[in-house]
Amino acid sequence: MPPGILTLAADKVTLSPANTGFMLICSALVMVMTPGLAFFYGGMVRVKSVLNMLMMSFISLGIVTILWVLYGFGLAFGTDKGSLIGWDGDFAGLSGIGLTELWGTTTIPVYVFAVFQLMFAIITPALISGALADRVKFTAWSLFIALWVTVVYFPVAHWVWAEGGWLFDLGVIDFAGGTAVHINAGAAALGAILVVGKRIGFKKDPMRPHSLPLVMLGAGLLWFGWFGFNAGSWLGNDDGIGAVAFVNTQVATAAAMLGWLAYEKLRHGSFTTLGAASGAVAGLVAITPACGSVSPLGAIAIGVIAGVLCAMAVNLKYKLGYDDSLDVIGVHLVGGIAGSLLIGLFATGGVQSKAKGLFYGGGFEQLGKQTVGVVCVLLYSLVVSYVLAKVIDLVMGFRVGEDEEIAGVDQAEHAETAYDFAGAGGGSAPRTGPALGQALNKKVDA
Repeated sequence: MPPGILTLAADKVTLSPANTGFMLICSALVMVMTPGLAFFYGGMVRVKSVLNMLMMSFISLGIVTILWVLYGFGLAFGTDKGSLIGWDGDFAGLSGIGLTELWGTTTIPVYVFAVFQLMFAIITPALISGALADRVKFTAWSLFIALWVTVVYFPVAHWVWAEGGWLFDLGVIDFAGGTAVHINAGAAALGAILVVGKRIGFKKDPMRPHSLPLVMLGAGLLWFGWFGFNAGSWLGNDDGIGAVAFVNTQVATAAAMLGWLAYEKLRHGSFTTLGAASGAVAGLVAITPACGSVSPLGAIAIGVIAGVLCAMAVNLKYKLGYDDSLDVIGVHLVGGIAGSLLIGLFATGGVQSKAKGLFYGGGFEQLGKQTVGVVCVLLYSLVVSYVLAKVIDLVMGFRVGEDEEIAGVDQAEHAETAYDFAGAGGGSAPRTGPALGQALNKKVDA
């Protein structure tokens, strides 16, 4: 994701209504991804945890939005300070920005860039929530989001995407978030679950998804919104690069879904709807960093590889003993790593940048840069996320009590249930005995 599209010095950059409108639409599409994620995750949990799972995504819309306006945008995209963080007083509270002030050398206003990037900041911590399903306090989770975006997401976004960030200057390619979003969130999920621990009944109870239609709906919304996520990350489409990113997004997602299903059929004997949805998401994750640097044929290869690798990786939790409830590590961490590293093999040098991968005559140089980006973001997020989760656990307890977990976090944390099984209609208790007889007599009299 470029901080600005380069133009000739003699050219005068002016606001483009077309690019501005395009980016506002892309921002809205990325926003839709967070409710889509909520449905995707919500369908995968048991009935007693549905509302909590939805809320763990929706609360990010509230918390991160406010923090982004107050200081997050400045930390992530303000003037570079030592290649590690940014700051600009005019960005604090978004109070010193002119209505038509342009972002860098792009043709879109700063406000538009800020809101587009806000949507990325919102969905990234929401991705983590799937690893902690069924067992954490809502207050603890909300505090974790606030702390995590402040000390992990905002700095990492600066490293990767901001001019002066050390990974950006190194030449690490991350078109739309393989390191800053998916590896970041996947590593954070691992750090958090090492503190929170396993669900009661892990490896013993089935813990099957309660609503596969919701999962498919959520996956469809994610796929739809991801076009804004990827195609919008070039901040305009005057040169066609956004169109390439759009095409590659579709191609890789389709290939990953087919790859996951093929592996699933060979390994387990069935084509499942959960596999189709998960495979699609794996492809979306993997192509995110690479969509601006590979050809459609490269996108097919990345999609198939990611689909198979992520399908294999989701079983690691049973072998290694960590309870990643909804496979955030298997899909987002593994998929993000795969997509980021495969740039070093499939980058053509003819789209986003001139950097070429190994298969296009570029040698191992770009692969080495991608490896540095992957390892550094993974380790930073893992360690800091573990520390944050540990501090929260010591101060207020991260996990709900055993009885509350068994009964369901929906009732314990939200005093609600997702579905009314008491009867058709308003949810009142079923009438029996004399009350039922009186009701029947009234119907007969009528």
